Amino acid sequence: MCGICGIAGGEPAGGRELVHRMCSAMVHRGPDDEGTVQIAGRAQGASQFSVTLGMRRLSIIDLAGGHQPMHNEDSTVWVVQNGEIYNHLELRKLLAAAGHSFNTQSDTEVLVHGYEEWGEEMVERLNGMFAFALVDRRKDTVLLARDRMGIKPLHYAIDGKRLVFASELKALLRDRALRRDIDPVALDQYLAHEFVPSPSSIVRGIVKLLPAHTMTWSLSDGTHRLRRYWSPELGGRDEAPRRGLDEECEELRTVLRESVRKELISDVPLGVFLSGGIDSSAVTAMMTQLGGDVKSFSVGFADRSFDESAHARLVAKHLGTEHRELTLEPSMLLDLVPRLPNLLDEPLGDASIIPTYLLSEFTRRHVKVALGGDGGDELFAGYPTLQAHRLAAYYMKAPRALREGLVEPVVRRLPVSRSNLSFDFRAKRFVGGAAFPTAERHRRWMGSFDREERTALLSADVRHQLSANGSHEPDVGQGAGADSLNQVLLMDMRLYLENDILVKLDRASMMASLEGRVPLLNNDFVEYATHLPLNMKLRGLRSKFLFKRALRGILPDSILNRPKKGFGIPVAHWFRGPLKEQMLSVLSPERIAGKGFFDPKSVKRLIDDHLAGRRDNRKQLWTLFAFELWHDGYLKS
Repeated sequence: MCGICGIAGGEPAGGRELVHRMCSAMVHRGPDDEGTVQIAGRAQGASQFSVTLGMRRLSIIDLAGGHQPMHNEDSTVWVVQNGEIYNHLELRKLLAAAGHSFNTQSDTEVLVHGYEEWGEEMVERLNGMFAFALVDRRKDTVLLARDRMGIKPLHYAIDGKRLVFASELKALLRDRALRRDIDPVALDQYLAHEFVPSPSSIVRGIVKLLPAHTMTWSLSDGTHRLRRYWSPELGGRDEAPRRGLDEECEELRTVLRESVRKELISDVPLGVFLSGGIDSSAVTAMMTQLGGDVKSFSVGFADRSFDESAHARLVAKHLGTEHRELTLEPSMLLDLVPRLPNLLDEPLGDASIIPTYLLSEFTRRHVKVALGGDGGDELFAGYPTLQAHRLAAYYMKAPRALREGLVEPVVRRLPVSRSNLSFDFRAKRFVGGAAFPTAERHRRWMGSFDREERTALLSADVRHQLSANGSHEPDVGQGAGADSLNQVLLMDMRLYLENDILVKLDRASMMASLEGRVPLLNNDFVEYATHLPLNMKLRGLRSKFLFKRALRGILPDSILNRPKKGFGIPVAHWFRGPLKEQMLSVLSPERIAGKGFFDPKSVKRLIDDHLAGRRDNRKQLWTLFAFELWHDGYLKS
């Protein structure tokens, strides 16, 4: 696990110093080691360098021999990698049989010899979470690659005939030659989704390499080529079952156990995040079945509507793990708010990054690697929104007079609650989006600001830039077929999972110098889950149907039957209490007007309605609050 960076093309003078500055911005990603190298291209003389690579290393596999950058025998191929290749031992055997010699036990060296043997198609053989940069001196090219699901990040910018890349935005911004302007389209999408969807970034000209993509850069002419090497295929609603239900449950358990086993490779101690939810509990159960002492970690909250610690303790006792729990006091959470800009790296409207970081920091005191349950909801239709989409179809069949004359006025008058996922919050979201087509309905339910609200919120200048640049929603519907719920699953995978859940895990765990792994997103488990018929995931209104059934007898019934609960914090209460003054300062009309992104009157209206209890604007206000804190910490410095 590392932070990687590099520069290709341009003048070599100062390249190593810039790469060192980029590495210094990512010490948290790799506190154990640093490596840099300048590499001459084929056409250049011995003193003329074409590429400078850098890395910060968190040593997990081959602690002594895994130093990077790594190269082949004649130094014509160089690589830096962030992540882990879980099937590196199997690939190593194939490559050794083909005549390749290895000098280390590191998984990174497989990339060097794998590229020599299979070329760019090597990436299709990799099972892991990774982002890497590979220099081929023979072809004068740089190859960037990212894992299938986007677990590990990679940003890049093309500046004339120069390519600059890094694991984090903060590292790229050490290059003062790059523009530091806010991209208006990305800002609009951030307000819609609470994150900036790939491939855009919030900074104009800096983009993210999409998951399951490679990018080949030519040093000779500064051109590049993008290629998708994998895409998920989802099973249909009425697809015939492949095997009986009991046999399918057994198959799921087998694939899950093997996926967890593959992700246990480590030369350092590891553990598991255990929230008490179904997904993390399933991963923990497979770890205990595979043998050895299992160390589990969780956090608890003083606010009962946010607390899941009792469920985590129940699972830990049931499975016999060595369990540790940290109780999060309000002061611990609030003290992290000033550190949000550095923690976020890019604006993210998901406040649960704060407890995720505190859990990672607590876990890092005991282990260096932690497995988690991220990905299960996206693969098995675990979010309540999937059930809501089915209910919306029935709701819209009700007489319009009943809906608009009775139900919706009653829902709008429900008293505002500050509790986590309160009934009034969910009911108001439901009726506010039910009438829209599936994709737009889902965006309204999941995000902060709908299209009309963004138009009112954005300043006249930003609206003008949007009209000039064109604003559009990311295209994530390919492969969904005609089934609207599969379209929702793809949106969750390609938007929410990729740009929120996995970003949150990567930034929070890496800021604590902890490697976070996601076995439910292992290649094998993803291939298995995506090919299941939809009715094996959502049967009627029963979410995660097959997943829960396969875990009967392994996890307590009370865990399998409990409703979905998010990993949140009491933002609604904070904005009326301990964060009120800071919010009023950060979102003051003077500051908002001075920056020129938003309309001060619209922001003030959101604040006034929330403080008066007329509306629960926690999502909208946190989205704005996080952006303004990030902007102060990144682009005004």
